[in-house]
Amino acid sequence: MNFKNFPMVSKVVFGRGSFNQLEEILLLKRLNVNAPFIFLVDEVFQGNDKITSRIPLAYEDEVIFISAKEEPKTCQVDALVEYIILKFKDRPSGIIGIGGGTLLDLSKAVSIMLTNEGEAQDYQGWDLVKNPAIYHVGIPTISGTGAEVSRTAVLTGPEKKLGINSDYTPFDQVVLDPELIDNVPTPQWFFTGMDCYIHCIESLNGTYLNAFSQSYGEKALELCREVFLGDHLNTQAAQDKLMMASWHGGMSIAYSQVGIAHAMSYGLSYLLGTKHGIGNCIVFDRLEEFYPEGVKEFKAMKSKFNIDLPQGLCKDLSDKEFNIMIDVALSMVPLWENALGKNWNKTITREKLRSIYEIM
Repeated sequence: MNFKNFPMVSKVVFGRGSFNQLEEILLLKRLNVNAPFIFLVDEVFQGNDKITSRIPLAYEDEVIFISAKEEPKTCQVDALVEYIILKFKDRPSGIIGIGGGTLLDLSKAVSIMLTNEGEAQDYQGWDLVKNPAIYHVGIPTISGTGAEVSRTAVLTGPEKKLGINSDYTPFDQVVLDPELIDNVPTPQWFFTGMDCYIHCIESLNGTYLNAFSQSYGEKALELCREVFLGDHLNTQAAQDKLMMASWHGGMSIAYSQVGIAHAMSYGLSYLLGTKHGIGNCIVFDRLEEFYPEGVKEFKAMKSKFNIDLPQGLCKDLSDKEFNIMIDVALSMVPLWENALGKNWNKTITREKLRSIYEIM
């Protein structure tokens, strides 16, 4: 039996204020003065000197501010790669992503496409990448997605929403600074944190479960419960714990998979542009049949933080639009296998998926 030999992030620094060490970290990675570091930064930080003044720029280095209002797209990756290739003489020394899951996934994808021919959509799937990515660093400014540690860069392409899942996708370096997640609005903080919680529920209840995934998933779930159900944590402790929950939650699916909520939320995202975290919550809220205890606990967390989910997203959709969502969801075969086993398609029919989408 062959076991998958997964790569992990090779270097990680954790601690409040550790963002200040970025210059020191990058110093030894610069290839030459004509090989810039490209910083892809969430545009929410544009004009925020607390962040931007600490980005260590030298020589030809450049900051590119990018909106995270929409999910990352394959065409967006291709445009960034073309811009970088045309502007700079030498291949960049590295790509540094600063932001949430959107910016982290974009950074991973750009670093891959700078060394691989073709378009980003050509690499949506599992183990399609041929050449190692250039050096890339992830600095999360919100916690929950696990994008900082995962081996996938999830992108919406012209035909599907699917990750570039490869051994070359994980970051070479991650900086975990809980100070960077100050002042995140409560709804956004909740929806992104629930991405981690749902990772755990889907992984721990999946048929792919093993001791490796279980150890990380159980720890992430414990931390999520402390943060979202407990009353004893101050703000700093909650930030620290949620950042580590995100890390453990991302690790829990390295040797496992996510499940039904993620598969169906990909359909919502592809058709309606629903952001990943809130999309997972909208779907998971309707999955009592499959995750009864998890959904019950999720509803308690939702109530505790006075979170209202959008209603009626699918009420005016046409048959064609429902079928597009269903096609995207059904294409996520490993997720369905993890959730329900090899014979998942005996339970999950097109009619079944439509009935669930209709109540969202």
